[in-house]
Amino acid sequence: MALRLVNVTGISVLILMGSVVGDDRIPTTLEGPFKPVTVPLDRRFRGRAGPVDLPNNDPMLQRTVEGFEPEQIAVALSTTHDSVWISWMTGESQIGDSIKPLNPATVESVVHYGMLPFLLIHEAKGHSLIYNQLYPFEGLRNYTSGIIHHVRLTGLQPNTNYYYRCGDPTLPAMSDVYQFKTMPKPCSKSYPSKIAVAGDLGLTFNATSTISHLMRNKPDLIIVPGDISYANMYLTNGSGSNCYSCSFRHAPIHETYQPRWDYLGRLMQPLVSTVPLMVIEGSHEVEKQAGNVEFAAYTSRFAFPSEESGSRSPFYYSFNAGGIHFLMLGGYTAYTKSSDQYRWLERDLANVNREVTPWLVAVWNQPWYSTYKAHYKTAECMRVAMEELLYNYGVDIVFNGHVHAYERSNRLYNYTLDPCGPVHITVGNGGNREKMAIKHADDPGNCPHPSTARDNYMGGLCAHNFTSGPAAGKFCWDQQPEYSAYRETSFGHGILEVKSKTHALWTWYRNQDMDKAGDQIYVVRQPDRCPVQPG
Repeated sequence: MALRLVNVTGISVLILMGSVVGDDRIPTTLEGPFKPVTVPLDRRFRGRAGPVDLPNNDPMLQRTVEGFEPEQIAVALSTTHDSVWISWMTGESQIGDSIKPLNPATVESVVHYGMLPFLLIHEAKGHSLIYNQLYPFEGLRNYTSGIIHHVRLTGLQPNTNYYYRCGDPTLPAMSDVYQFKTMPKPCSKSYPSKIAVAGDLGLTFNATSTISHLMRNKPDLIIVPGDISYANMYLTNGSGSNCYSCSFRHAPIHETYQPRWDYLGRLMQPLVSTVPLMVIEGSHEVEKQAGNVEFAAYTSRFAFPSEESGSRSPFYYSFNAGGIHFLMLGGYTAYTKSSDQYRWLERDLANVNREVTPWLVAVWNQPWYSTYKAHYKTAECMRVAMEELLYNYGVDIVFNGHVHAYERSNRLYNYTLDPCGPVHITVGNGGNREKMAIKHADDPGNCPHPSTARDNYMGGLCAHNFTSGPAAGKFCWDQQPEYSAYRETSFGHGILEVKSKTHALWTWYRNQDMDKAGDQIYVVRQPDRCPVQPG
C-alpha cells in the first residue's frame, strides 16, 4: 500500500491509503464515527489539461450499423428478478433546420431470447417511440431521434445467464447475440456480486477512463445517480463549454446538442448491453425546449420499472436486486409530504420485508450532506421533507452525484452523528465536462451566503444556520464537519459488495490509481440496535 498525505481535522499526516486505520484491515462503521479526513487535490487526475470531451468524430461515438439495424442496446432491471427491459434504437437521428421524424410504426420491437446462444426460443414484443428537441428561435437547430424501442422480458429464472437478439425480424434487421444475467431471487442470503456506482459521467477522456476501470471490476449492476450525457453543455451547433452560463450567457434558451445522447449510447453499449443499467434524473437531464417540455431525452431513452413498482413516473421508482431494495428518488419532481412521490414512497417502504430484502439503499441526484462549496445545502428542502421517513424505515446507504467530487459520511441523521442513520456517499466524479468541485464550504472565505442555497429547479429556500453543535449559529463549519468521514476531489467510481444481511463492503477507486482502492469500508447493519418501522 502507498503512503499518502492527508488532512485529519486540520493536521497533515501520512497514512496508508486503502485503510483508514493504517493497516491492512478494512475498517467497519461499527468503529465510527471516524475523524474527518480530507485528501488534498492530486492534479495528476486532470490529465489532458482538464476535463476534455471526446471529439465528435471519435470512432467510439460513430454509428456503425446500417438501415434499421439496432444500436445503443441496453439492459435495465424490472422490479423483480424474473423480468428485465431491453432497449435499443433503430434508424438515424436528425438535427438541422428541416427535420422529418421517423414513424415508429414502421419498425417492430422484438426480442428473441433463451438460455443458449444458438437456441433463442422465446419471443417478446414491446413498444417504440421517437422524441423531438425543438427550439422556437431562429438559427437554433432542432433534433428528432431515431426510433427507440423498449421490450420487457418476463418469466425469467433468477441468477441465470440469458442470450438475446433484438430488432425487427421482418425487415430483417436483427442485432448480434448478447448476454445478460438476471438478479438473484430476493433473499437475505442472496446478492449481486458487485454493484458499480458512478455519477456525472458525460463523454470526456476522464469518463472513458472511469468506464474502462468499472468494466475491469466486472459488475453485475450499474447505478448512475443522474447527470448522464451533459448534452446541455452544448449549443445546437455543437459548440461546447466547461461553463455554459459563462460562455453562452446571451443564449435565448438553454440549448442542448442532442447527438451527444446518441454518442453516449454507443460508447456505453459494450457494457450496458450485458450489464443492467439503472439511472435517475439529474439537473443535466432537464433540457427545457419549446412548449416548456423537459426531460424528453431522459424519459424516452431509458426503460424504467415505474409501472411495475407502482409509481407510474420515470422520476422515481424502486426495484429489488437479490436481498437489496433500491429506492430511486427524484429531486426534480415534487417531493413534499403532500406530493405523489412522497405518498408512493410511504407505500413502497411499507411493503418492504426486511427479512427478505434486509438492505435498503436510496439513490438520488443532489446530496443532502456535501461539505463542498458547490451546491452546498441546495437540497435542504428535499431533506427536510423526506429524511425522517427514510430514517424511520432504516435506510442503510444513500448514493448521490451532482457534486463533482467524492465524499463519504459517518452515519448521521439531521446533521447529527447517529449510529442508526445511513451512510451518505457522493460519487459525482465519473468524468463530467464541468470542472471538479475543489473548494470546501468550511475553508476560510468559502462559506456560501444562505441565499444561494436554493433549490433552483423545484424552488424553495430551506437552508438555515446550524442550531446546535460546534457550528451553532453559523451556516458552515470552520473545519471539516464531524459527519464527513472522508472527502477527495478525484475522478473515479465505486463498487458495493453486499456480503451478508449485515455486512456490505464499499470500495471507491480513483482513476489515476488504476485498480487500487482509494477509500474502503464495511457498512454494517445493526437491526437489533436500530429497529425500523415495520412494513
